[in-house]
Amino acid sequence: MKFFNPYEEIRVTEHYLPHWQQPGAAYFLTFRLADSLPKTLLREWERERSDWRIEHPPPLSDDDEMEYHRRFSNKIDQWLDAGYGSCLLRKTAFREVVAEALTHFSGERYDLLSWVIMPNHVHVCCVLHPAWLLEKVLFSWKRHTAGTINKMLGSEGRFWMHDYFDRLIRDGDHLRNVIRYIRRNPGKAKLGEGDYTLWESELAKAVR
Repeated sequence: MKFFNPYEEIRVTEHYLPHWQQPGAAYFLTFRLADSLPKTLLREWERERSDWRIEHPPPLSDDDEMEYHRRFSNKIDQWLDAGYGSCLLRKTAFREVVAEALTHFSGERYDLLSWVIMPNHVHVCCVLHPAWLLEKVLFSWKRHTAGTINKMLGSEGRFWMHDYFDRLIRDGDHLRNVIRYIRRNPGKAKLGEGDYTLWESELAKAVR
């Protein structure tokens, strides 16, 4: 497993959010349903984030990055756990579609360490194989699951939000904290057993 190395080349892409990549690195990823957050909350969040980014131009220090995630990533996580939107992934059949997509190329394009499918979002901790780009992997997951679930629903239109949240795993402590976060997320959101699907590798299960 490879952790983030600040001295190696970093590939940065940006759509609505900045995405940092290093070949073969470990990641914590979050992607969510298109209706998972109210537009009023997102507008407020984007305004505050834009002001903060003007005051903290890249490259960010470790302290700045920690502050960014505390103020902005954590806020999104709190809103997602509040259960806004249709929460279609509360249905077992739809979660099974997502689970199949996540596991289909595991060992070929990436190695899965831990994931949880919540009613309106998905968290994944994985190690990306060097030949694959993060955006390509996310696009594959989203395209397949959106097409399949929309067909099951007899509907059309956007299923997932276009963008996603990602963090490069910095070290062993960060990895363990991410695994614990994924494991505890259903309890934090006060979900029942049939409302989510959690999977952990043997490595993740060993984390206490």
